[in-house]
Amino acid sequence: MHKVVLPCKLALASLLFAACVTINVYFPAQAAEKAADQIIDQVTGSTPGPVPGKTPPQTSNGPVHDTLLRTALAAIVETLVPAAHAQGNANLDIDSPEIRVITASMSERYRQLEKYFASGAVGLTSNGLIDLRDQGAVPLPERAAVKRLVAEDNTDRSALYAAIARANGHPEWEADIRQTFARRWIARAQPGWYYQEGGAWKQK
Repeated sequence: MHKVVLPCKLALASLLFAACVTINVYFPAQAAEKAADQIIDQVTGSTPGPVPGKTPPQTSNGPVHDTLLRTALAAIVETLVPAAHAQGNANLDIDSPEIRVITASMSERYRQLEKYFASGAVGLTSNGLIDLRDQGAVPLPERAAVKRLVAEDNTDRSALYAAIARANGHPEWEADIRQTFARRWIARAQPGWYYQEGGAWKQK
């Protein structure tokens, strides 16, 4: 009997410690991806894509008492740290006045930039911005305007990531939000568009 109780206590202590650590460093990655997709849809006028689903639970092939132990420990942790569970199911706030103004500005500018994305003149960078990839693909009379559009869009993009972090009460999330958007801009780019990966330009 004692051989079973001791491992149970150790497992419980380890699980509770891990839960506490998770709370301290928590960033809602799934909620951030959902928020990024919603804003990208607003900017580009695209049809919303599927919301990333949760990882399906894995079944255990171990003994029945192991399964019961895990179930009991999960119930205890759920009782002790309900806030962490609530955070995991929450959405990020992307509806502040500042975010709405920035998103509207980017949406208006996207109508002018879209053809340059399609031609390969402008591409998506790996840090959530855009860049003039091939100046030669832009007619000479349009080059100054394209450079201005790229600079203005990058200003809005940086302001957007900071605004989302502030709107959710976590300015320290700005870098994580930027990286999340960088991945989602590329994932949702149209075929033929260029994007950066590993310091090199690639075409979808």
